[in-house]
Amino acid sequence: MRRVLAALTLIISVLVAPVPADAGQTSLRAADPSVLRVGGTYVGVQSTGAGIAVRQASSPDGLASAAGRTVWTDTGNLGEVWAPEVHFDGGRYYIYFTAGRGSAHRMYVISSATAASGYGGATRLVLPDDKWAIDGTMFVFNGQRWFVWSGWAGDTNVEQNLYIARMSSPTATTGARYVISQPREGWERVVGNPYINEGPEAIRDPNGQLHIVYSANGSWSEQYCLGELRLRAGGDPAYVWDWYKSNGCLFGSNRATMMAGWDPTVTVNGPGHNTFVLLNGDIATSPPAGPRFPLMYHAVPKGTPYAWANRYWYTGTFCWWGNTTYSRANVPGATTDTGFSLKFFE
Repeated sequence: MRRVLAALTLIISVLVAPVPADAGQTSLRAADPSVLRVGGTYVGVQSTGAGIAVRQASSPDGLASAAGRTVWTDTGNLGEVWAPEVHFDGGRYYIYFTAGRGSAHRMYVISSATAASGYGGATRLVLPDDKWAIDGTMFVFNGQRWFVWSGWAGDTNVEQNLYIARMSSPTATTGARYVISQPREGWERVVGNPYINEGPEAIRDPNGQLHIVYSANGSWSEQYCLGELRLRAGGDPAYVWDWYKSNGCLFGSNRATMMAGWDPTVTVNGPGHNTFVLLNGDIATSPPAGPRFPLMYHAVPKGTPYAWANRYWYTGTFCWWGNTTYSRANVPGATTDTGFSLKFFE
C-alpha cells in the first residue's frame, strides 16, 4: 500500500507541479511565435511587418530580450508579412511565411545554413489549387514530409480551413491538397465572419500518433483558443475522416467553450498560435508522457483591451493527457476515438 501511495503521490506531483517562475508574459509585444531548439540554442522568428527577424537565446524566456536580427526584407513589395515558421531540415534552416494583400496572400520560403544570416530571396511555395493561404508549417511523419496550412476553398473569404499536402522537398509540394478540418463545431463558431481554423502546429504523442493543434474563433476576439486534431492509429493524414477533433477548446479563456475537464486561463485572454519548442523542430523529438515541457504562444493580458496590437509572446508548458475520448456524429467511421490529448499551462 505504501508503494501504491508513493506512486500516486509522484504522479499527482507531476500533474500539478507549479508553473516555473520564469514562465508567463515576455516583454515581446508580437504574435505567432515560432521557436525551436538546436543544441543548447533556442531560435525564434517573428514578422517585423515588412520583413522577418530571428532571435537566439539560451532559453525560451531569453528570446524577448535577445536582439532581433532582420534576415529578410520585403523589397519586392509582396505585402503583409505574417506568421513566419522556422524549421531545421537536412542541416538548413527554412522559414515559411505568408505575404500578400487581401485575396493575394500566398506562402513563401527562405533558407540558410545558419539561423540568423545568409538567407536568400523568397521563393513562392506553390500549393495545390493556388488559393489564399496563411500559417503554413512543415513536418515529417512516418518518413513522409507534409505541409499543413490555413486557407480558403475558393477565391472568397467564406471560412478558413486546414489543408494538408505531401512535400517532395522542403520547398516543393506534390499532389493534391486535402482538407482536414473546417470550423463547423459550435465551440469554434462563437466569433466568425469568417469562421476560422488557423495556426496549425504538428506534434507526435507517446504512442506515435500525429496531432495538429490549431487556433479557432476570430484572432481579433478573446474567444480565440487552441483546439486539436488527433489522427487515429494507423490513419492517413490526407483522409479527413481519420482525424478526430477535440470536443472544445483545450487552451482558452472562456469556460463555455472549453472541453469538459479543461479549465480556462487565469492571467491571459485569447491564447492562440502556439509553438512546441521541439529539438530541431522535429516532431520525432516530441516529448514523452509525464513531465511538462516548454511551450510558447501569444495572448493578451487580462485587464487589457483585446486587440492585435496588445498581443505578447508568452512562455508556458504542456503535457500529454491520456485516455481522452473525442466523439463525433454523422460522419463515416467510428464515432469515438480514445488516446492522448494535451493539457496547456500558463
